Amino acid sequence: MPDTEGHPEAAEMELGRVLAALADPLRRTVVRELATAPDGTARTCASFALPVSKATLTHHFRVLREAGLIRQVDRGNSRMATLRRADVEQRFPGLLDLLAAEGSP
Repeated sequence: MPDTEGHPEAAEMELGRVLAALADPLRRTVVRELATAPDGTARTCASFALPVSKATLTHHFRVLREAGLIRQVDRGNSRMATLRRADVEQRFPGLLDLLAAEGSP
């Protein structure tokens, strides 16, 4: 059962939901940037500089969070997002490597 913030347990992560979250190129960009950063990197939503409104940005991060791809925690007046690298690799081995390769020349 997801926690109060909507983060599912690793065992509850569903392939269909993860793939639906990654179908959007902006959400793939977020996950790819986190996947290629050092493990444990935490970034604010605004730091990704996505060309969308604040409401749309909130929606994109909610979809990623509820799919289980990221974990968001409140830090003062902002939310920090980190990749759930270990959980994603456990459930879907190689997925993050594919996403990282997509952004390589």
